[in-house]
This record gives sequence, structure tokens and C-alpha cells, in this order.
Amino acid sequence: MSLKELTAEAHKLAETQPFVKKIFSGNITKEEYATYLYNQYAAYEMLESHALIVGLLNDLPGIQRAAKLLEDFKELWPADQEVPPLATATVLYKEHINNISNDSDKLMAHMYVRHMGDLYGGQMIAKRIPGSGNFYKFDNADELKAAIRAKLDDSLADEALVCFKFATQLFEELA
Repeated sequence: MSLKELTAEAHKLAETQPFVKKIFSGNITKEEYATYLYNQYAAYEMLESHALIVGLLNDLPGIQRAAKLLEDFKELWPADQEVPPLATATVLYKEHINNISNDSDKLMAHMYVRHMGDLYGGQMIAKRIPGSGNFYKFDNADELKAAIRAKLDDSLADEALVCFKFATQLFEELA
């Protein structure tokens, strides 16, 4: 079975959460979406920092999304308001990424789940959200997809499932 097939059930569970359905419906408020972006920023910043250190980003130009997430968050969140607190799922996710920070294979599994999701499903989300959605805009998306695929194998499935679990928990918490 392929990595995609090995993670299909967890992927389906994540994408059918009520919060995700709300995003896809186009009925998400600026505040709800900005809170989601802020949690994503915290997760991506941690993941991409560690991926950079172990060299995973060297041949994946344009993959980094943390700065784009923060940009989108700032566009939607009133400057005079305190930033929303991080969801428990995000705090636990950051701890997990710290715990696997030296394992490039495990980090790659998280890059696969998050960034390939952005490259595919994110393109549909971008049409339904408040704000400019810079997070979902990639230069050379097809080349990036191919470069990510070149780094994948089925041995990443267990850790990819962990990533899907954290994503599902975040969606449940934000619902």
C-alpha cells in the first residue's frame, strides 16, 4: 500500500470534522479563521524550524508557510486585540515536534501531511475563506509536489498518522 492509502482513513476523519466543514462552507468568521491561522502558525513555525535545521528544506524551495500564516493572521486579527490563546492540541503538537526534532523521517511525515494538504485541499479552501489567503499561494506548486513526493516512502505512515491525529484534535477543539 502507498503512504496515501495507509493514511486515507485518518485523512478522511480529519477532513470531515465540523470545523473543516465550516471552512469549506464559506461561513467561517474572520475571528474563527484567524484563530485557526494562529494555531497553524505556531505548529508550522515549530515544524519548519526543526526541518530547516536537519536539512529537509534544502531542496524544497517555497515550501515554508509559517510567515504566510502569520501574514494572513495579522490581516484578519485586529491589531489592538490580544492574540488568541493556543489550543491545547497545538501546545501538545509543538511538544511532540520538539521530541522528534532530530528525526528527519518523522519530521518529513509531518511535512507530507501538512504541506501536501496545503498544496491540494488548501487550493479549495483559499476560495472560501476571509482574507487574501496568502498561505495557500505557492510558486511552482507542481515542482514542489514532485520534490516532496521524492522524499516519501511508506515507512512514514505511522508518524503521518500521528500528525493527522493532532490535526483532528485541533479541529475538534476549534469546533
